[in-house]
Amino acid sequence: MDRDEELLRGRVYGADHDDPHPGPRPGHVYAELVGGPLDGLLLDITGWTRDETDAGVALRTELGRFGAGGRAVYEPRPGDPRRFDWSGDSP
Repeated sequence: MDRDEELLRGRVYGADHDDPHPGPRPGHVYAELVGGPLDGLLLDITGWTRDETDAGVALRTELGRFGAGGRAVYEPRPGDPRRFDWSGDSP
């Protein structure tokens, strides 16, 4: 694992790089992002409805196939809504 990947582990997607506590917060609900450029990050899904989690997400990232401004697409894993599997990148 390279240093960039190591820094991402245990972090919440969208947490500021300078945040002294980039990990999960008490009282929040998280889904683990599995595979793709954001593998291992946690996505805060606190307050999301079932329809919202079922729809999946397209998250901005510079680490994907399309570079800056691109998105990594994640969909909830059937039978395990606390894990979102990578399904590809989009511009």
